[in-house]
Amino acid sequence: MGYEAGQYDIIVIGAGHAGCEAALAAARMGCETLLLTINLDMVAFMPCNPSIGGPAKGHVVREIDALGGEMGRNIDKTFIQMRMLNTGKGPAVHALRAQADKVLYQNTMKQTIEETKHLTLRQGMAEDLLVEDGVCVGIVTKTGAIYRAKAIVLTTGTYLRGKVIMGELSYESGPNNQQPSVKLSESLRRLGLELDRFKTGTPPRVHRDTIDFSKTEIQPGDEEPKFFSYETEFSDNEQLPCWLTYTSAETHQIINDNLHRSPMFSGAIEGTGARYCPSIEDKIVRFADKPKHQIFLEPEGRNTTEYYVQGLSTSMPEDVQLQIVRSVPGLEKAEMMRNGYAIEYDVVVSSQLWPSLETKKITNLFTAGQINGTSGYEEAAGQGILAGINAARKVQSKEPVIIDRSQGYMGVMIDDLVTKGVNDPYRLLTSRAEYRLLLRHDNADMRLTPLGYEIGLISEERYQRFLNKKASVEQEVERLKQVKVKADEALEQLLIELGSSPIQTTVDALSLLRRPEISYSHLERVMEVPEHLTAEMKEQVEIQVKYAGYIEKQLLQVERLSKMEKKKIPSDIDYFDVRGLAMEAKHKLSDIRPLSIGQATRIAGVNPADISILLVYLEHYNRVVAARG
Repeated sequence: MGYEAGQYDIIVIGAGHAGCEAALAAARMGCETLLLTINLDMVAFMPCNPSIGGPAKGHVVREIDALGGEMGRNIDKTFIQMRMLNTGKGPAVHALRAQADKVLYQNTMKQTIEETKHLTLRQGMAEDLLVEDGVCVGIVTKTGAIYRAKAIVLTTGTYLRGKVIMGELSYESGPNNQQPSVKLSESLRRLGLELDRFKTGTPPRVHRDTIDFSKTEIQPGDEEPKFFSYETEFSDNEQLPCWLTYTSAETHQIINDNLHRSPMFSGAIEGTGARYCPSIEDKIVRFADKPKHQIFLEPEGRNTTEYYVQGLSTSMPEDVQLQIVRSVPGLEKAEMMRNGYAIEYDVVVSSQLWPSLETKKITNLFTAGQINGTSGYEEAAGQGILAGINAARKVQSKEPVIIDRSQGYMGVMIDDLVTKGVNDPYRLLTSRAEYRLLLRHDNADMRLTPLGYEIGLISEERYQRFLNKKASVEQEVERLKQVKVKADEALEQLLIELGSSPIQTTVDALSLLRRPEISYSHLERVMEVPEHLTAEMKEQVEIQVKYAGYIEKQLLQVERLSKMEKKKIPSDIDYFDVRGLAMEAKHKLSDIRPLSIGQATRIAGVNPADISILLVYLEHYNRVVAARG
């Protein structure tokens, strides 16, 4: 028999990267929140790479921070290396990536959670959801504890019916030999949610003292590191290098000789694996023409000898894994401390969600993270903060927050999940964003801080600092239009040095800065600049000036398409009543139930002719409703 264990506004199940953000957001918005995890020692655990960020993913961490989330602040406190990627390319693809001290990252996040008002952290395994008249009202744990709440957020990661596979061996398990969650998966099926089966994997970890670093290339962090959080101004964290090596012809031979023992190819794995993060055996089969693949050796923390072998994810048997590891230059004598493995798990089919991340079938039940079919800590955390915000707003009888595709990578990801669905673990890529020049790493605060403030997750002090920055950037752009730079010796010397065409008399500073070869720091050599401008402000000014034409074009595209987003579709429309719609469109529209014409245009199987018919139908529908009015 169960017992009544407590009443909360919100319960978050799972304390991975999605769960931590969801629980912190809800509690900071004033909701009494319970964060329930199978194991208190696994809060914010990194079962795969000990890193945060990278292309598109790093953008999401900045967006989480701009909304008032925790991931950026946490990695800034605990990084052991910080590096800006793609600096040779344009600002749209600049991406920050940090190596984390894995244990310190966990402990720091756990401490933040423990010290947050309105937030209770408990160890326990949720096994059943309590649903009354289609509304989720609570959960039941393995020990029979009944917790009731006004909204539930599921962030169960890879634990739902988790199964670890390594060669011929397979057993029920969550990541890193944790308990799997079996009964909760059964509960979701019983409630009518459609589940799918996905797979992810992780590489072996090796002992630092058994690596021959002389055969590898050093990969240091940036001399002057940038940070993920807009609140971080300084860090004295000592940086540790990563190391680069490659697979060898021997590596490829060992894998090809043992493919019959690989669960990837023997049929032992039924889950769909990640297309953009394949195992080493998958890479060698798919890219048979490539003589070698990159392998990065990444420290897992300051106080451990474990090194993560990035690029060598595998589910081969243990004896084959050791052969593969030792065939890599620098790892000839390596000792494995942990084996690599594949893990299969259940996911919720994401087209069953509203853009708020609430499930369509069960009111007040939200899902976020890998349960929605995504991969990666950053994708999970991005969904987590929005699920937490929307669960809190539901409890507070407020409209959900939905980030548009032109507002953030989080908006791109969630729209992709709920509108297009996923067939394999979804990873964010810069190529998924049609407005990527607007969604830069540097301007996440400009895009989302006002929204974070409105929600209540950005403090008054931080918001005022943001407004000052915004005003300073705008004022400096205007000032550069007015400032005339004389064609004197200093300017002539600078232009010769940079291979830039000469100036005859005077030129305004803005025109100079528009030149591709001239940066804001070059301007500082030939003119006075306001003392209060920070490096971040100068970067903003430079990007806004240099890319003004391109940015303007994208803003016009956004404006055109926003008209479609503003054309709302009533939730009670029966698409099978709409004459002329193709049968596939009727089924797809009924399944996804788009909130706007804009969303409807992005559904696979709904073509432009269907959209035209739908627009005509909506006009008639709205006239009828108005007449009844």
